[in-house]
Amino acid sequence: MDLLFVGIDVSKDRLDVHAHPSGQSFATTRNGAGLAELVERLRAWEPALIAVEATGGFETTVAAALAAARLPVVVVNPAQVRHYAQALGKRAKTDAIDADVIARFAAATRPALREFPDETTRLLADLVARRRQIVEMMAAEGQRERRIADKRLKKSILRLRKALEKELTEIDGEIDDTMRGSPAWVEKESLLASVPGVGPVTARTLIAEMPELGTLDRRQIAALAGLAPWTRQSGQWRGKSMIGGGRKTVRAVLFMAALVAARFNPLLKAFRDKLVAAGKPKLVATVATARKLLTILNAMVRDGRPWSPEVTHV
Repeated sequence: MDLLFVGIDVSKDRLDVHAHPSGQSFATTRNGAGLAELVERLRAWEPALIAVEATGGFETTVAAALAAARLPVVVVNPAQVRHYAQALGKRAKTDAIDADVIARFAAATRPALREFPDETTRLLADLVARRRQIVEMMAAEGQRERRIADKRLKKSILRLRKALEKELTEIDGEIDDTMRGSPAWVEKESLLASVPGVGPVTARTLIAEMPELGTLDRRQIAALAGLAPWTRQSGQWRGKSMIGGGRKTVRAVLFMAALVAARFNPLLKAFRDKLVAAGKPKLVATVATARKLLTILNAMVRDGRPWSPEVTHV
């Protein structure tokens, strides 16, 4: 009997479901009743894998409902699905067609299942994301203030910045309270922050948005963060190695941590300086330092061992 792969296209109010290779399909609403129907019908199908395309957060409740029902669900990258559709020559785009393509993509690539974070971890991830949004808004207002000469507009910007600063303080307090509510998180944060260059923001972002830390090998964890280089090559032509994909927010905090570590962490400073001395561009050296830092953090969490420059963390 052929394995059944299910694709779900998620929109604001509707779920389109398609199974491959059987061709079964149905649609339901994205609310409590619709999710209950979805779970019941998919249980009857007994799929090998259910793929849900990431759609700006709408997929979260769908994936959580399926995971809670112990169904094999994975959230897939929409860009990868779209490239796969182009490879199939499917130019038409409707919700039903998208669900079919997602199901075929799951059957072809067999993306690995990963545990979904519990409710508290999701809350921490939401708080960390909200903190990042507030910081970005503050930076945007700062840029506007530098471009504006009118005093009335400057006062408006200052009022908004003060409100954002107050909100940031409150969010930081909520993050602290959430972290203190889990002794395991406090221990993990202390472990991560023992590395020179890793501060509370980096540590908490990793805890919230990369719960797989310590459970994967160094290549897998680098790929998950989008720090694993990939090369474009065809025949004798070889393009530049690039990074991309993965978890953008994790990659961003690791890049900033690498900049700090390259100044204050002797081991990582020597690593980066060696690359620069060998002729590597500074940006490439910093990316490699971020990847090295992630590898170290992954090994530390795996072994439950704090930072030590004398220990080789691999």
